[in-house]
Amino acid sequence: MHTVNVESELEYSIASPSSFVFNIAPAFTQHQMISNENLTVSPDTNIEWCMLNQLGVRGIRINAGPGDFKIRYSASVELSPEVDQPSYLNEVRHPVIPTDVLPYLNPSRYCESDRLGRFAAKEFGHLDGGYYRVQAICDWVFNHIDYISGSTDASSSACDVLIQRAGVCRDFAHVSISLCRALGIPARYVGGYAAGLEPPDFHGFFEVYLNEDWYMFDATKMAPVSGFVRVGIGRDAADTSFASIVGQATFVSMRVSAVAVDSSQPSPDDAISTA
Repeated sequence: MHTVNVESELEYSIASPSSFVFNIAPAFTQHQMISNENLTVSPDTNIEWCMLNQLGVRGIRINAGPGDFKIRYSASVELSPEVDQPSYLNEVRHPVIPTDVLPYLNPSRYCESDRLGRFAAKEFGHLDGGYYRVQAICDWVFNHIDYISGSTDASSSACDVLIQRAGVCRDFAHVSISLCRALGIPARYVGGYAAGLEPPDFHGFFEVYLNEDWYMFDATKMAPVSGFVRVGIGRDAADTSFASIVGQATFVSMRVSAVAVDSSQPSPDDAISTA
C-alpha cells in the first residue's frame, strides 16, 4: 500500500446561470481508499454528489450564477493495487470475454479502431499476445508520437494524431487504445491524478483487459503507473472530462497536484491493476 495526496482547483468566469458536473474526485474502487476528503466552492452554493457509472466514478453537480466561480478538492488516497508478473498475463479469447467488457472492443468517438485494423496487424500481429504485446504498442506510440503541448484540441482523434505524429497524454492513450481494440484486445480510457507528473496536471492513460482483470498502461512514460489515481473511466476522453458545462462559463485557471507520501510502491516492471 502507498498513499498519494491529491488536490485540484478550477476557476471559471460565468456569464449566465450555468450547470456543472465535475469529475475531479477519485473513483470508489476496492483498491482506492479515500480519506481526508475536502470540497469547497466559492461562492458557496448547493453541491450534489452523484455516481456517474457502475465503475465507481463520482460526479459533483453544481448550479452557479453569473460571476467568478472556484471549486477546490483535496484528499488522501491509499492505493492497494493488485500486482502481477507480466509474463503470466494473456489476452482473453473473444468467446469468453465478459459481456460488460465487450463494449471496449468497439470503435468510439476518439478511438477509430475500425480504421486501423490493417496497420495494427502489420505492426503488432506477429507478436505473442498478452501483456508484452500491449507494452510493445506503448513503446511504438512513445517512439513515434511527439509529446507537444497544444498540438491537438478537443476534436483530435487517434487517426489525426497518427497523421501529424504529435499529441498530449489523452492522444497517446487514444492511439494505444485504438491499436489494442484493432487487435481484439479490450481497452478503455482512464483519467486521473499522477504522482510524479511534471508539470502537474490531470493525466490521461489507459487500461487493458487481460486474464480477467484490467491492467494500467501509459504510453507517455511521464510518471510511474504505480502512482496513478483513477478518477474517470470510459470508452475514451469524451466519457471522462474533468468538467462538463451547460451554460456560458469561461475557463480561467487550473491547479493540480499529486504527491506520493511514501515509497512503498510496486516495481516499474510489475503489472498493476486498481480496477
